[in-house]
Amino acid sequence: MTAIAQTTRLSDPAKPPAVSSDMVAVKALVRVCQAWKSTAPEAAGLAGVSDRTWSRMKAQRWDGSMTLDQRHRASAIVGLYKGLHLYFSDDLADKWPKMRNRGPLFQGDTPVENMMKGGLPAILATRDYVDAVRGGV
Repeated sequence: MTAIAQTTRLSDPAKPPAVSSDMVAVKALVRVCQAWKSTAPEAAGLAGVSDRTWSRMKAQRWDGSMTLDQRHRASAIVGLYKGLHLYFSDDLADKWPKMRNRGPLFQGDTPVENMMKGGLPAILATRDYVDAVRGGV
């Protein structure tokens, strides 16, 4: 068998991988939102999905694919979670996203409220903010 034939056979689209990267991202998002004690509407807003879709994701009954925006959101949120845990104690790191913040980025909102209102740009700005505070910039 030639190398080209082997490559074609190995990447057969009729046989999807056992665990897709989207499912890994969804599982990570669910865990972060649980750690932050996010409500279903908050978690759905952060993930960029409807409440109903979030419910299916959380229950591991979702079999869709994430959009590029949703993948970016998941990546940034997981990175934000990690950055918070590098900077704060675990307890404070998990509380911080829902604490009121008077900083110019948040203007009295909680980081979660700010990220829900501003979508992906606000999620990325929040991650950048935490990375800068902890000296990662």
